[in-house]
Amino acid sequence: MTIGNETIQLRLEDRTAWITLDRPPLNILDISMMQALDAVLERALSKCDFVIFQSAGPQAFSAGAEIADHTPERVEKMLSAFHAVFRRLAAADCLKIAAVHGFCLGGGMELATFCDFVLATESAQFGQPEIKLGCFPPVAMVTLPHLIGMRAAAHLILTGQQINAAEASRLGLVTRVVPDDKLVAALDSLLEELQTLSPSVLRLTRKTLGGIHFAGFAKQLEEVEHVYLSELMQGHDAREGILAFLEKRAPLWRRL
Repeated sequence: MTIGNETIQLRLEDRTAWITLDRPPLNILDISMMQALDAVLERALSKCDFVIFQSAGPQAFSAGAEIADHTPERVEKMLSAFHAVFRRLAAADCLKIAAVHGFCLGGGMELATFCDFVLATESAQFGQPEIKLGCFPPVAMVTLPHLIGMRAAAHLILTGQQINAAEASRLGLVTRVVPDDKLVAALDSLLEELQTLSPSVLRLTRKTLGGIHFAGFAKQLEEVEHVYLSELMQGHDAREGILAFLEKRAPLWRRL
C-alpha cells in the first residue's frame, strides 16, 4: 500500500514502512511537512517491524528545518510539530533505519541519527549548523552526548561544522558508509539480514536498549524545549540570526 501527500510518501510492504521525504532539492522540513510525517508515523508504526527513512532527489536526505518557521510567531508551533515526531519514534519499539545521501543537516541529522541504523553514502555530509543562526538543536542536545560522548557532541553543536560520512562513522553516528551508487543495495542487504531474525525478540531488545540508554529522553527534551522557547528565542541574538539568514546578510550579534 502506498499513500502520501505532497511532501511525505509512505509505502507499507511486508510489515516494513518506507517513508520518503519528498520536498527536493533539499527536503527542507517545514511545519506542514513535520505534521504530515507525524501523521504517517501514527498510521504506520503499529503495523511495522521496520521503518525506513529515505529521501527524494540527489542533493540531500534533508538540510533541516525551514528557517522561516523559526520566527517568533511560528517557532513554538514548529517545535511542537517536529518534536511530536521524535516523541512518537521514541515510544515505538520497531527498528528504524535511515538511508542518507547528500546533505544531512540540522533537523535532518537529528532525524537520521535518532534511528537505530544509519547507512550513508561516501559523499554524505552531516552537521548541526544551528549555532551559526544564533540557535541550538534541541533534539541533538539530548541525543548526541549519549551517541558519541559529550566532547564530540559539544564540538558539533558549538561549532556547527559539517563532517563527512567517514568522520560520522568514526564517531559512531553512522552504521555503515557505502559508495554513492550502492545505498539501495546496502539497505536491501541490511533489511534482508534483519528479517531473518525473530521480530518479537528484535522488538524486545530494541525496547530494552532504549529503556536503558534513553530513559530520560522525554523529560530532557521537555527541559531543552523550555530553555529554547523561554530564553533562547526571547533573546536578541536568536531573532537576529534568523532574520539575518532570511535577509541574506551577516548577523550583528549583541556583545556581552
